[in-house]
Amino acid sequence: MKPGLKLLAAAAVVVCSSAAYGQVGVTLYGVVDAGIEYANHQPNDHDVVRMTPGNLSGSRWGLRGTEDLGRGLTGLFVLESGFESDTGRSAQGGRLFGRSAYVGLQGQWGALLLGRQINALFDITGSVDPVGLAPRYSALVQDIALASRADNTVKYVGKFGGLKATAMYSFGWDSTRANGSEVPGNARIGREFGGSLAYTAANFSIATAYDEINTGTTTALPEATTRRAMLAGTYSIGNTTLYAGYRWAKAYDGALLPGAPALQPSQRSNLWWAGARWQATSPLTLSAGAYYQDFAGTNADPWLFVASADYAFSKRTDAYLTIGYTKNRNGSTLGLGSGSSGFGTVLAGANQFGTVVGLRHKF
Repeated sequence: MKPGLKLLAAAAVVVCSSAAYGQVGVTLYGVVDAGIEYANHQPNDHDVVRMTPGNLSGSRWGLRGTEDLGRGLTGLFVLESGFESDTGRSAQGGRLFGRSAYVGLQGQWGALLLGRQINALFDITGSVDPVGLAPRYSALVQDIALASRADNTVKYVGKFGGLKATAMYSFGWDSTRANGSEVPGNARIGREFGGSLAYTAANFSIATAYDEINTGTTTALPEATTRRAMLAGTYSIGNTTLYAGYRWAKAYDGALLPGAPALQPSQRSNLWWAGARWQATSPLTLSAGAYYQDFAGTNADPWLFVASADYAFSKRTDAYLTIGYTKNRNGSTLGLGSGSSGFGTVLAGANQFGTVVGLRHKF
């Protein structure tokens, strides 16, 4: 039996045995998402038609489980593996459980979690992006850090009525970087920390987050640091929800911001967005958003426009059509991307049009 089949078989045994004895609740879950995309003005100035994975949702499979420890305390774990549905390869740099891998304790006071987890920006961005922070054709095109994960992370999550609070600290956000993670005698190298607050009421929500990360190594730019802060909210009127948000970012001491001009001692940008989502009918959801980024010290400030239609055949299976357009100014290079930041994925200074149609199934 192949290793991948052995792993799935073992997972099935765990799920079945847990259900039989009732000691631990374990769930096997996942999403498979794939589509066909057309996009013009590629970096070689040609058009392309291709299959693309993870358009509305990153394809994944995972295991999550809980155990009642008594006295209001619960043990928990999550193991979540991302993959590319067009090729079957592991995502997140080839990690087996690159999306999540953590264990924790939960009580009335909140949850304390240890392992690989999403950062403070990711905690709130999905709920305040009009197209749901889709892996493609969303705010991630302007800044991939809005959906970042960190290795070696201690995290607190607390929910108090309509208020949710998180705080996280990573001892080394990327363990694959040589001399850049958990370096003895230099706790600053590779560290990341931040937090978020989100309040949700009947027809509105507001959220804010801060993230700071050291991207240097002991051998190159050890002081390189990037700071980001975000404030965003939503307001619902009937079947329509309105979205607006702002993200500030600054990079110091050799750190880089995606799309910012190089050769500056520090880089700074302001990203704004606004949009709406309309539940047109029970199965049909329409959404649209506009995203504008202003880079300090340059007029190369790009726009992104996105519109999407999603039709649910059932609670588990849906089809979608998404259209995107980037408008570049003064040599900026914002394209629609390929599952990551869009900068550099279009002919420099050219605008780009793209569309993707696909299917998604949840289990």
